Amino acid sequence: MTNLQDDQDAQDAQDSQDTPAPQHAPEAPDTPPPGCPAHAARLYGPDFRRRPDETYQRIRQDSGPVAPVLLEGDIDAWFVLGYRETRQVLSDTETFGRDPRRWNGWDSVPPDWPLTPWVAYSPMMTFTEGEEHQRRATAASEALATVDPFVLRGHCERLADQLIDKFAGSGRADLVYDYIYSVPTLATAELFGLSQDEAGLEALAAGLTMSFLSNEEAIAGQQRVAAYVTELVRAKRADPGPDLTSRFILNTPDLTEEQHTADVMVLMAAALPLTSYWIGNTLRLMLTDERFAMTLSGNRRSIGEAMNEVLWADSPLQNLIGRYATRDTDLGGRHIHAGDLVVLGLAAANADPLLWPDSPVGHAGNHSHVAFSGGDYGCPAGGPETARIIAETAIEVLLDRVPDLTLAVAPDELRWVDSFWYRCLESLPVTFSPAPVTAG
Repeated sequence: MTNLQDDQDAQDAQDSQDTPAPQHAPEAPDTPPPGCPAHAARLYGPDFRRRPDETYQRIRQDSGPVAPVLLEGDIDAWFVLGYRETRQVLSDTETFGRDPRRWNGWDSVPPDWPLTPWVAYSPMMTFTEGEEHQRRATAASEALATVDPFVLRGHCERLADQLIDKFAGSGRADLVYDYIYSVPTLATAELFGLSQDEAGLEALAAGLTMSFLSNEEAIAGQQRVAAYVTELVRAKRADPGPDLTSRFILNTPDLTEEQHTADVMVLMAAALPLTSYWIGNTLRLMLTDERFAMTLSGNRRSIGEAMNEVLWADSPLQNLIGRYATRDTDLGGRHIHAGDLVVLGLAAANADPLLWPDSPVGHAGNHSHVAFSGGDYGCPAGGPETARIIAETAIEVLLDRVPDLTLAVAPDELRWVDSFWYRCLESLPVTFSPAPVTAG
């Protein structure tokens, strides 16, 4: 599952109430198609990693809502920044397909391309189309529907307390290493029926994280995850249990072991990295933005508002590869050729100025973002709610236990992971008054 979002049909129904459709932007002047570096911005490198929002803003100013860009290795693609255009691509699966074998640019992709793990064709549900995709996505939704939110919240509270106990007395911690990854990892282990072996879980989390990096570690990271999940699927096919892996397998008895492994990897890819980064980006916001920092102690509403603000303004999932044009078409004033790669700039679309003509209004109560993608390839129903419970519980328990968290470095000293896909911190050092451990 490359994204997590509530039932998209229900979400789309409320979009018109949450946010008025942006006004039509003037068509951008015709430009050369992908392939001309002089007309394409680079979506990689230190500047992009440090301030992707500034890169998106420059691209929008220079090229409009759809722009030619260069991915890692100077690979050509179209980048969709407009909110309206993003919604159009997400909803028009006839024109913008999901099977990467359509891409006309594979000849220029080197064998060690770091984006390969989640772009090259494999038997994942995200690369299927039509009835096949619908069938597998429905099976995932039905498995997620069996998660009891009250049981999950209670489990996450216990996990959070146990993790905080390890650093509460010291008065300092690096929340990325000590907490932000650990809560979702342990919750995922419970949900998917994983072994509670600490070393194995750390290896799984590290492999998933590596697979989304923009460097040479990405391919090896996904290979490690595939080996781990293959053993899990093999065990659950032989001896199912009361977990998401078993329920998905039972819902899709006609799939092969390879297909089951690929689909469970997709589900885990959302359950672990995305939820962790949602926690991390929300805590960073609450520690650096006075609108939230001044209500750190006791104000439950501020946590929900901060989490929603992050999905709009600092989305954990920044970009998606992708869609592939099934025929020649026009989008945002650009002529897209059959086989062209279309990258969805989810974070950029959420910041579309045509969507927010009155910036002081803010994002409170508005859930029509595309932070979890949408349409037929949006997250299976129940996925976003599961992620929200894990993330919200982790943040609540942390602020209950150590309410005077303070960032230990200047905000501009925080470093970001080198990932085209995600926006996430390398570390989040904090100080606080030492707190007692829990009785349990």
